[in-house]
Amino acid sequence: MVQAIALASRTGCGKSVNLRSAKASSSFLKIQSHQLHDLTIKRKTGLPIQRAGPFGGGRSSVSGHVATVFGCTGFLGRYLVNKLAQKGTQVVVPYRDEDEKRHLKPMGDLGQIVPMEWDLRNDEQIAECMRHSDVVYNLVGRNYDTKNFKFQDVNVTGAGRLAAIAEMLGVSRFIHVSHLNADVNSPSTFLRTKAEGEEAVKRAFEGATIVRPGHLFGHEDRFLNQMASYPLLWHVNHMKTKMRPVHSIDVAQALEVMCDADNTSMGQTFSLAGPKTYTIAQMLQLVEALTYNKIIRHGLNVPKFALKTATKVADLAWWPMFSPDEVEQRYHDDKADEPGTLGFADLGIEPDTLEERAILYLRRYRSNLYFEQPVEGSGMKLKKQRYHVVD
Repeated sequence: MVQAIALASRTGCGKSVNLRSAKASSSFLKIQSHQLHDLTIKRKTGLPIQRAGPFGGGRSSVSGHVATVFGCTGFLGRYLVNKLAQKGTQVVVPYRDEDEKRHLKPMGDLGQIVPMEWDLRNDEQIAECMRHSDVVYNLVGRNYDTKNFKFQDVNVTGAGRLAAIAEMLGVSRFIHVSHLNADVNSPSTFLRTKAEGEEAVKRAFEGATIVRPGHLFGHEDRFLNQMASYPLLWHVNHMKTKMRPVHSIDVAQALEVMCDADNTSMGQTFSLAGPKTYTIAQMLQLVEALTYNKIIRHGLNVPKFALKTATKVADLAWWPMFSPDEVEQRYHDDKADEPGTLGFADLGIEPDTLEERAILYLRRYRSNLYFEQPVEGSGMKLKKQRYHVVD
């Protein structure tokens, strides 16, 4: 403040102008001041990460991080990019199709979103995408086979390749997204390869963080949207399968927090499932109550062999909606949190429950007669009277 007044007095301006200049300079100095806790040293390179700009992030703020998000064009990826960019992180967004990354560009300030073309089998392109990054996220996954990429190619070999190149380049953090039910002994190829991918990442990158989210729900999900559009695909296992759905925004928030949480997340495994467990029947009841559409056919149960046969035929299409492996997954309950893993509470996050947010994503399925109907008259009534949650 004294320096600002002295500077203003040397300009020869009037007294009132000097005071206004002093206040403005003092405010500017306060915003631009740096404290010791603003400085972070990268784990491997020893280079500093310095924050700057408005406290709490936002436009024109700088977190000091450069993050590469592989799988950024997918469902969870867009929310993670948005969270990182809001905090002033420069985000490298690798893409394969030019049209897939256009919606990511406005999420950050000018120059903060950097698109780069890549291929999972091209080591040079992968290295270029993470050459200047101190944090790398791997959200890439495959839940059905194609002629170019099999489960093993993406979930195991691809994950290990990304981790190995990140280790070679001296990246400080590698955060790998797996699945809550990943298991090397699972009958599901997807879940089995996800577990093998975790081991490949741990071998290739020392101190890698493993994240195991449950079934994600949100605007672009294949969970609530599928229940409302194709409920017949959920009439399996007599609708008794138990699931722990988690909000996609909560998982994205957790991944963003891990970017700075070195002490709590380095080399740890996180189980990020929803706070409540539901059966398929209970979730279908909720969807039916919120959309005012009759989707539950009591007594109807699609046999496993019949559904698998139908999905094998549909799997021949260029863009399969439902793979045979997903049929297998719907006959297995979501696992409990594995002992020794961390959760949302360790990151200071309280996750949303399904009934709290489902209306945001299901209102579109209402007819015009019920579109503005308040939730208290449908979903909340169901919750109080017949919607029993499994503890």
